[in-house]
Amino acid sequence: MRVAVVGANGQLGADVLAEYQRLGAETEGLTHADIDISSLESTQTALSRIRPTIIVNTAAMHHVENCEKEPLRAYEVNALGARNLSIVARESDSKFVHVSTDYVFDGSKKAPYVEGDPAAPLNVYGNTKLAGEAFIQGTAEKYFILRTSALYGKNPCRAKNGRNFVDLMLKLAGERDELRVVDDEVVSPTSTAELARQITVLTQTEHYGLYHATAEGHCTWYEFARTICEITNTNVNLKIAEPNEFPIKVPRPKYSVLENQKLKKLGLNSFLSWQDELTTYLSTPAMKLRAGA
Repeated sequence: MRVAVVGANGQLGADVLAEYQRLGAETEGLTHADIDISSLESTQTALSRIRPTIIVNTAAMHHVENCEKEPLRAYEVNALGARNLSIVARESDSKFVHVSTDYVFDGSKKAPYVEGDPAAPLNVYGNTKLAGEAFIQGTAEKYFILRTSALYGKNPCRAKNGRNFVDLMLKLAGERDELRVVDDEVVSPTSTAELARQITVLTQTEHYGLYHATAEGHCTWYEFARTICEITNTNVNLKIAEPNEFPIKVPRPKYSVLENQKLKKLGLNSFLSWQDELTTYLSTPAMKLRAGA
């Protein structure tokens, strides 16, 4: 098994690379310095050297506000990038894994979305990711598309100044007496380590297709923050933000909970509850140090 991980220096990519290495796979991590997925020529050149049996794409332009400012670039990376990787995967007869998003939905359902629900993105990011899914489904033969939600992990999140939501809450709690967090967006916070594990489980099969892949259960951002503080014994005055206290520049779904229906039907769902995943994440020595434990 020879695995090429695109976006290997990112929050998810680093965990995917580590998980395949743990399984004894021959791995090659690719960063933007190695490959420009918006260019078919660059994609073909980089991957022909590796000759992977599995290609995992974790690279994306996922800063929502920047996608609105640069829609063409977002389309080049999120849509054409997926197409280019699909072409190479088909040409090399490789399995192709692509990570997509809960933002392909508008949040109006108010119940967990399953894979067959119609998509209706609210913003450029969601639209370009949905376009990427369509390119893959029309181009690749051996593909796994995994939609996920609210990722956090031990590796820096480059699009968010190196901090995920957990890190940010712990940092702010150490600097302020009071934290105010929105309570009107419902998500399924998902550990990148657990998503990486799910990817390795799925790619050992030939059950190709589109999947939802998130931690079990859901919460609001306020409930997520409250649980972070409870697990780490962080003493801060945590309050629910007032309506419109933090104006949203770009429309986002208020409810983007995904149900891992297909994974469960196949008996392949490896996710824990979001609370258990968070507890595991916060129990690592590095996170204990950040939390001041």
